[in-house]
Amino acid sequence: MYFLSLDPKDINDIINLSDLNIIYKWFFDSLHFLQLNEQETHIVTTGVLLLAFSLCMVVLDYILKNIVIVIARKYAATSKTQLDDIIINNKVLHNITHLIPVTLARILFPIFFIGFPNVISFVLSLTNILFVVVVTLLLRSLIRSSRDYARTKPRLADKPIDSYSQVSSIILYFFSAIIIFSIITGKDPVTFLVSLGAASAILMLVFKDTIMGFVASIQVSTNDMVRVGDWIEMAKFGADGTVLEINLSTVKVQNFDKTITTIPTYLLISDSFKNYRGMQNSGGRRIKRSINIKMSSIRFLEPHEINELKKIQLLKPYIEERQKEIDEYNISTNADQSMPVNGRRMTNIGLFRAYVLRYAQQNQNIHKEYHLMVRHLQPTEHGLPIELYMFTNSTVWAFYETVMADIFDHVLAAIDYFHLEVFELPSSDDVRQFIANSNDLSKNPHQP
Repeated sequence: MYFLSLDPKDINDIINLSDLNIIYKWFFDSLHFLQLNEQETHIVTTGVLLLAFSLCMVVLDYILKNIVIVIARKYAATSKTQLDDIIINNKVLHNITHLIPVTLARILFPIFFIGFPNVISFVLSLTNILFVVVVTLLLRSLIRSSRDYARTKPRLADKPIDSYSQVSSIILYFFSAIIIFSIITGKDPVTFLVSLGAASAILMLVFKDTIMGFVASIQVSTNDMVRVGDWIEMAKFGADGTVLEINLSTVKVQNFDKTITTIPTYLLISDSFKNYRGMQNSGGRRIKRSINIKMSSIRFLEPHEINELKKIQLLKPYIEERQKEIDEYNISTNADQSMPVNGRRMTNIGLFRAYVLRYAQQNQNIHKEYHLMVRHLQPTEHGLPIELYMFTNSTVWAFYETVMADIFDHVLAAIDYFHLEVFELPSSDDVRQFIANSNDLSKNPHQP
């Protein structure tokens, strides 16, 4: 519209007619058949030349892109390394081919439009901005390729590579934006950076989580607190599962129910969490579970009951050795055996603990190099807790649960042979039975 509003004498404000190149003059002469005046012919010639130049650059970009990509894909198909596949997938070659037409445009445009000083200044600014954008895309592709290639290295697989990649991308975008702003305004980038100091407080507020996440990522990596693939538990946020990803702002945890919990990265530094990596690396997983024994069922054993328990193969050597030790002690102390509390005697709870310990020791699924105990805990209103403390020889969850269930199945079934009872709160059936017995007793007070 600006061209159309000009008088013919004002065309020199846009075009230097004495400095036009041959290509422009050829286009200008070829458009005489349109029977336009000189100003209109210049406008149409300029538009056609711009369109033809842009179309040539687009076609060149398309041809180069397809040729390079086809050749690269054929090479990658025969190559054994993953690096070329990573480069292709992240469009590194794709962005390199964009550089060629953009660079040619920056070189050839002043030559083609030598008589258009104002147009050249404007279009070169656009071309420079496009060049910055293409270089930014290329560098971003290289950053992503480096990230993906690092993931293929076993020693880097558990590092927060995504965090470093995102930080590098943010820095890249920041400097690219400054350069583009400098091109548009014509100001020196250094001057813009100096003036940016006044807005630093606002930037700190806007990017607070990003900055905190970056610092936390460095601390997590340096202190080796969390790795990708670790099993962590953070009850406060409902996280209990495997770490899938550690990036600049969040840590993604896949829980065992297949849900995903996202935790801000900086909370790994400020809050506490449990990492099961040590357990997984040790090769053993702890069993720490108790059985509550009814207190009234604990007592001394009679000789015939001890003889009956000797039939348990795991206990027979222990009972014989223990009985010999007790007899020697009672004789040496001249203990009065008519009173059971005098001297030393075997108890059903003691033999039960000895049996469970030996049963666990001979279990091939229990780790023999770690602690193995069957111990008393503090008695409570729910009875005497007998705790089984041991480790399975595998950390696989299903295996661990199966082994633990098998042990407690056997122990709970065997406890009756020791004349012990497991404590449990009265059920509704127990209450109804008690009421029924009470009613029967009230009706028949002389019933035995």
